Amino acid sequence: MAESRRRSSSSSSSYSSVRIEGEIGVVDESESREAAGVASVSNGIRGGDTTAEPTPSQLSKVERSKIKTKGQRHQNILPEEAAQICNDKIPVRQKRKLLKRIASVKHDGTVEFEVPGDVEPQAPGVGYDDVYNTVVDDEPLDATDLQYIPPLQIVMLIVGTRGDVQPFIAIGKRLQDYGHRVRLATHSNFKEFVETAGLEFFPLGGDPKVLAGYMVKNKGFLPSGPSEISVQRNQIKEIIYSLLPACKEPDIDSGVPFKADAIIANPPAYGHTHVAEALKVPLHIFFTMPWTPTSEFPHPLSRVKQPAGYRLSYQIVDSLIWLGIRDMINDLRKKKLKLRPVTYLSGSQGSDSDVPHGYLWSPHLVPKPKDWGPKIDVVGFCFLDLASNYEPPESLLKWLEAGQKPIYIGFGSLPVEEPEKMTQTIVEAVEQTGQRGIINKGWGGLGNLAEPKDFIYLLDNCPHDWLFLQCKAVVRLNFIALSVGYNA
Repeated sequence: MAESRRRSSSSSSSYSSVRIEGEIGVVDESESREAAGVASVSNGIRGGDTTAEPTPSQLSKVERSKIKTKGQRHQNILPEEAAQICNDKIPVRQKRKLLKRIASVKHDGTVEFEVPGDVEPQAPGVGYDDVYNTVVDDEPLDATDLQYIPPLQIVMLIVGTRGDVQPFIAIGKRLQDYGHRVRLATHSNFKEFVETAGLEFFPLGGDPKVLAGYMVKNKGFLPSGPSEISVQRNQIKEIIYSLLPACKEPDIDSGVPFKADAIIANPPAYGHTHVAEALKVPLHIFFTMPWTPTSEFPHPLSRVKQPAGYRLSYQIVDSLIWLGIRDMINDLRKKKLKLRPVTYLSGSQGSDSDVPHGYLWSPHLVPKPKDWGPKIDVVGFCFLDLASNYEPPESLLKWLEAGQKPIYIGFGSLPVEEPEKMTQTIVEAVEQTGQRGIINKGWGGLGNLAEPKDFIYLLDNCPHDWLFLQCKAVVRLNFIALSVGYNA
């Protein structure tokens, strides 16, 4: 870190450019576009910056004025002032003012920050000289810690697409093997998926198809237009308000009472820390993307060129999320949880620094950062054996036997803006290269062909751990959650 500071200070500018690009955003309707807070429901999909910047003649007088003053505004920011973005005790108005001065909203909805290269940000809820500024050795597990745990009622609050839900089905099945009652609360779209695996299902609010569609349309955190703000806020509100019933309501089908003894959640559930606080039950967070501040790599929803900005990128993303959902969280705390409202930024994650985290990727791919403490770990992939019980349709088996191994092309839960055009492009590429192809229709609506092609097979749904063994190559989304298919 010291070396990165020396490099930063010797450069022509003392600021490193931090470009934040997110997935799904919600904006506080009471704020202007530049001051808006943002909440992101992450699944790892990040769009490329393909939107052309408008020419000066296309900009309004106000926008041109903002561009002229942008450089001066950033030059006036002092390192100690920018460092206050990490201070979770300053009032919300002051926090918003700092964000307004540091952040610039690009034409395509991305957010660009000018961050002083010599800033050493403080991690939320952790002392400046605490674990985030030192190398932390994991505490060895003592045999006395392995005490008998009676059967628990465990609820899993999972927001996202199928790729987000699948690892938690594997975790839930293992917990059931240990004698616990496990309820997986997620979107209604995945009810059959959850129940087929033998787990209890409870519906959460929000439509993952709507959320995924927003990811494609908006390449950054902020909505591209005011009309989308209310849609996104309604989605997030539905999710947040469905968390408490998922923890205490009886089973929908059998009516068997349920009261959570423990909660497992992923970060996009947003209200999980507050519900756990109200119910006074332990919480464990799992996720497929890093959400804990570290100086070894930036937040997955950010673009940071210099290592000096890595840890700060987590603070900025967390600040934007909190400003976007603060009113809804406090409404939930007052009306449903009977808790006092949270005034400061620390309320966005509660006492998140004390909550154990397990990150679902292999440490051989990305090792655990040295500045993560003993309550944060990289636990590896969670595999769900779907191939053993899968019976492929006869038409697929005959097609596979009729020629060479195919190439799989699929985008899973990612909607495609022009599915017909994308399908035609895929078909032409497969034909020109003399290959055979399997196109997964997914949520993108691929596969609408004017006339059938004998070298193309259209697939609705199929376990990757079975299908990929039948293929010579795979073209797919670059999700860690989906990479487990290569275990085959």
